[in-house]
Amino acid sequence: MSRKEVVVAAAGGGAGAESGAEGSSSAGSSGGGGELAEALARRRLYREVTLALRTGLRDAKADFSFLRARGLRSLLGFLRSTASATDDSQLLLFRHSQSIPDLQVIPVLFQNSLHQPKEDPVVTLDHIFGVEPMKITSPPTDNEIALALRVLEGCCLLYSRCTALAHKYKAVKVILNILANRGPAEQGVCLDALISLMLDSPPNQMDFEEFSGLEKVAELLKDVQVEEHIRLKCGEFLLLLIGHVYAKENSPIHEQMRILFGEQCASLIWAASRFGSTLDVEQRQMALQIQARRVVESLEPY
Repeated sequence: MSRKEVVVAAAGGGAGAESGAEGSSSAGSSGGGGELAEALARRRLYREVTLALRTGLRDAKADFSFLRARGLRSLLGFLRSTASATDDSQLLLFRHSQSIPDLQVIPVLFQNSLHQPKEDPVVTLDHIFGVEPMKITSPPTDNEIALALRVLEGCCLLYSRCTALAHKYKAVKVILNILANRGPAEQGVCLDALISLMLDSPPNQMDFEEFSGLEKVAELLKDVQVEEHIRLKCGEFLLLLIGHVYAKENSPIHEQMRILFGEQCASLIWAASRFGSTLDVEQRQMALQIQARRVVESLEPY
């Protein structure tokens, strides 16, 4: 091989090496750019999640009911968008946020909208003529309580630790009290919230039994003076309760069902609670409503 051929070969090899180096460098920069874009997207999503929670919680702690209701609507919208998101990124961030005290939703609900004072505040002359005026907090409206219950339901369905945290605030007892003492606007939402609290939560199930939850639902269901849609909602509640919460046949609650509703109705609830496991969501909801009406019609009225 002549010197010229050697030089040409060496030059070709060098050019190939440089080309390979440029290719690998380009691939590396492309990969690095993709990772950077993903990191920026995660940071942006984290900021959006924390901003949505902070904004909603700030209003949900306000002194006036209309502000609290606005905050609850904001939180409910965030929870719905989290549940319907195409991937789990927002859900995982929400779950992470609930380990941060300033971003926890459950305490705010039970310290404000779902808070039940033991007695009315006493206003004295000291409050009127004192240097510091008495702090006035408007009581929660029906709409506010219903929104708070929806937010509670959403939190519990999205994250089981929210259910555990709600138990610390005696959530089942609070909701049963609302169910027994408030109007139809709250009663239907109470039943949905109770199901979400008791799913895979033995402590909340024990509270439901301790505070006579089944008896309170039975009173509403049997009372013909109660609005029909609430009675139907009670029927749906019992079907979900037996089908998803107390699914085992040997559960003591089945005997309570027979005592409260009679053998025929209890058997109907047990059989109907097994409906539509292979149906889609809309068909399942329709089947639930049909079976709930059958439950209501099978009862002897007061």
